[in-house]
Amino acid sequence: MRNSRSPRFGRGTGVAVVSAAMLVLAACGGGGGSSSGSSESAAAPADAPEGALKIGVLTTCGGPFATFEAQSLSGAKYALIQGAGGKADGTGAQDQVTGAKVGDTPLAISYGCSDATPDKAVAETRRLVEQVGVKILLGPLSGDEGVAVANYAKDHPDVTFVNGTSGAQSTTLQVKAPNFFRFGGDGAQWLAGLGDYAYNERGWRKVAILGEDYSFPYTQAAGFVSEFTSLGGEVTSRTWVPLTQTDWSSPVAQLPRDVDGVLLLTGGSNTIAAEKAFIQIGKKPGEFLLGGAVVMDPTSFTVGDQLDGLVGASPVPVGSDEKAWQEYLDGFKKEFPDVDAQSLFTALYYDGMQAILEALDQTGGKVDDAAAFQQALGALKPAFPRGSVALDENRNSVQPNYVVQIVKNGGDLGFKLIRTIDDVDQTFGGLFGPDSPDPSRDEPAKATGSPPPWANG
Repeated sequence: MRNSRSPRFGRGTGVAVVSAAMLVLAACGGGGGSSSGSSESAAAPADAPEGALKIGVLTTCGGPFATFEAQSLSGAKYALIQGAGGKADGTGAQDQVTGAKVGDTPLAISYGCSDATPDKAVAETRRLVEQVGVKILLGPLSGDEGVAVANYAKDHPDVTFVNGTSGAQSTTLQVKAPNFFRFGGDGAQWLAGLGDYAYNERGWRKVAILGEDYSFPYTQAAGFVSEFTSLGGEVTSRTWVPLTQTDWSSPVAQLPRDVDGVLLLTGGSNTIAAEKAFIQIGKKPGEFLLGGAVVMDPTSFTVGDQLDGLVGASPVPVGSDEKAWQEYLDGFKKEFPDVDAQSLFTALYYDGMQAILEALDQTGGKVDDAAAFQQALGALKPAFPRGSVALDENRNSVQPNYVVQIVKNGGDLGFKLIRTIDDVDQTFGGLFGPDSPDPSRDEPAKATGSPPPWANG
């Protein structure tokens, strides 16, 4: 799929098929549903077929992002169903898939359960690699987790790591583990176009930032700050709140009043709590907020109609009528009707598993020569439903990004695609490099150069 190039803020709009044997998914807890916040380790796959290739899938089933367990795991499973002949045994997050195979090689999947903390992510990664014996790991989900897992990967060159949705910039720009691949980009890339929209379409000149206090929101802020200030805007304050925060009324109430709006960089239950806190002080989210990539997840729709009009950015083209995207949505819904395929967690875990299957197809389902498999993986240019991507020299994707809006559609909330930005790379049009300070609570302070090419008018 090639995404059509849309006019400035106008209306924007390969899976390798292989045959079938057995795939076993071992879950964190009981049978078909979410683990309800448990972060206990998953069991190793039971009754793995002889000669099976062991693949780990690491996501969060505990902590503030436990709500994304179903999306991420179902996305990975749908790729196995669509691209490796698998069949779902049920629609629950932890239900098994059977019959997946690449060439003559059956696949055995073991599920790892983290809680968005780097210590837990590495502990689960270590268990999957050193005890279960997985040769490929898909994950993790959250920013600090990804940095930790990429550092762990350096000590295990014969294991291949494919990122899930972890979006900290330093994971690939500074850590650069040669066996760690990211097909979904980082958090700064996911904000491409939003600073331009705020400055040129909303006419905003002063913005405050409110987000969770860890690497992924810092990276998202880095993208927005660099783009918005390169155009002449000012970010007057940045408020960082612990990831474990449950009551967002106080941080919201203490934000400065002399701003045009607030960029919200939260996820999961924190997004819902923060948006409700803005409503409590009389600020309609659809008018006063811009949303980071995870804010633009359909899980926030429970907040209600005051989200109508909220604009944000996302690596997935929610609201697109592109054929490949619509076919992906329709096919996924038939397999997992209770999980939203539009979630970036669903789409990017799907993408990661699709890339794994495409590379395995090139190596005949073998990873005995880890270097050959990794070479095949790095050379891929996958045509994902959300758009075509390619990897740079640090194995991080160059990819499209999207400016999107939450809109009322009859009695329900949905999405509208406002703009497509093609070929967003990790340097963000030259504003970031390996010698740039890591995104932090106050870095970057402002743009270090001219506006990125998509914001040049």
